[in-house]
Amino acid sequence: MDRTVPKSGSEEIQLYMRTYYSLLRSSHPIQIETLVESHMAIGSSLHDRAADIEPDISALVYASLRLPDCIVNVSHVLIGQIERSFIEAGYQDVRAWERVSAPGRRRRMHFNGSDSLAVFIASRSDIDDLVPTLTAYQVEWNKLHVLLKGEDCLTMLERRRFAGERLPDAEAQLLAETLQVPSDDLRRLEVVWGDHFVDTLLHIAAERKQINLRLLAGSLADYRRATAIWWSEVQSQLDEIDLESRPVYFVSSNTHSLINLLTGFAQREESNLVEYIEQMNKGDLVEHYKAVSESDDRKSLDNFLYYVLKKYLADKGQSARASMAADEQVIGIQRAHSRYGFDLEAQVIQINKLRVDWMDARLRDVALADVLERSDALILNIDYPLGLAAYELLNRVTERVGHLAGVYVMGKAATLNGRIGDVMIPNVVHDEHSQNTYLFQNCFSAQSVAPHLTYGMVLDNQKGITVPGTFLQNPRYMSVFYHEGYTDIEMEAGPFLSSVYEAFRPKLHPYNEIVNLYGIGFDVGFLHYASDTPMSKGKNLGAGSLSYSGVDPTYATAIAILRRIFSQEALRMRVRSSPSLERA
Repeated sequence: MDRTVPKSGSEEIQLYMRTYYSLLRSSHPIQIETLVESHMAIGSSLHDRAADIEPDISALVYASLRLPDCIVNVSHVLIGQIERSFIEAGYQDVRAWERVSAPGRRRRMHFNGSDSLAVFIASRSDIDDLVPTLTAYQVEWNKLHVLLKGEDCLTMLERRRFAGERLPDAEAQLLAETLQVPSDDLRRLEVVWGDHFVDTLLHIAAERKQINLRLLAGSLADYRRATAIWWSEVQSQLDEIDLESRPVYFVSSNTHSLINLLTGFAQREESNLVEYIEQMNKGDLVEHYKAVSESDDRKSLDNFLYYVLKKYLADKGQSARASMAADEQVIGIQRAHSRYGFDLEAQVIQINKLRVDWMDARLRDVALADVLERSDALILNIDYPLGLAAYELLNRVTERVGHLAGVYVMGKAATLNGRIGDVMIPNVVHDEHSQNTYLFQNCFSAQSVAPHLTYGMVLDNQKGITVPGTFLQNPRYMSVFYHEGYTDIEMEAGPFLSSVYEAFRPKLHPYNEIVNLYGIGFDVGFLHYASDTPMSKGKNLGAGSLSYSGVDPTYATAIAILRRIFSQEALRMRVRSSPSLERA
């Protein structure tokens, strides 16, 4: 196998990254405007119309989903790892600033109520994500600013400022023509901006966007200090659970799928969930419920209940969430929230307290009650980190837990040969950060997932590539890798595997090598479900949403992970009770 992975197509991307990193070394804020030319030069697949006069609504939607609503008012963005960085830079009251969030990116952010946004980062991957996102947002804002000059259009928007309702078709058509975008694109933007749609457009019409950016701290020591603070927070919030003395199955997924599968809360709450969608007048969901409940497809019904549950918990508030929290406590699930550092929730699950009769039916044949009750193992599930934060976090875990029994990673990816909703299982990963190509035994195969997947395909034996950021890709770059057989594009596998290497080898991970990870002493499994098809022009996360279609691969992969953990724990219990098996 050739050690050198081709670089054609990445020169402009490398230049763009060098440009903003060199500028961010300055102690004075830098202007996003200085990055626009190099941003346009990369020809990003997510912003392929950056240089056009006409707006690229898909790119604007993508960026808007990854920035808080207050970005409309923001002109100063401050970046740091820990609160001390902000305090030492003169922002003494940053903790008192309003906590804000973005629907498409989990990141701790605080808004001062005027013009400044403080952003907490976990690794330099957050910079590689944030800088192009801000640049794309500003580019598209300023295109709209130029176009929003028509008196009729502005008068209509002023009249609608406080209406709080969807624009009538005639007015939406006028606005779409003014902005030189298709009506469907305008309606998508209206959905994303929601109640702020008209007000945001009036802000855009009033002034050009000029964001400046300042990196307050960015050393490796700062990143590791932030990770140490995160671990201390996790430990401090656990009731008499000692992560540092017990076997741990590490999972990187999300905050809901494992919990829903283990608690059975959605199934016990089914009547309330149905009543909720009926009261909310969600006709499409009511019809879908009738269809799946009358069929013999139990897994589709369960997946539907999980989908509705997320909305139900958000709308019904504290009482519904308290009921679910009580059930979590009964079966030994504890949540540890990040309060002072970057935003990353952890969940610790005590296997010996789980109830098989509460679990999703797809787990019960491998979740054996007599095995579970004898187990001393824990499942540590973290809300999946971004990029290089995966390396720092898993390193912290491997340093501190008593015994690492397995590493399982579930996440979104782009696919070059499949469709949205397909599941990809790699056993080769090239990491653009370390330039290593990792070969490893993925504990999952197509058969691990396929029985639990309704709509998509499962593609195992794939080759994955870990990229620096979602905007930092272009068609030429992807085409080169596709010709080399790489079809699975994501952001965390390489950093996770670099940490796995250091967990069983007595040295730091190498650079620019082929690295053989076969024969390590614990399970390793990666499952990626496709949320992008970037080789299809305009088909990206800004062009649409996984929505309900994302539930199917999410739960199919989560089930595969839990089944693997229960199977491995059953084997470990047999070995522990019969030492001769271990010697054999």
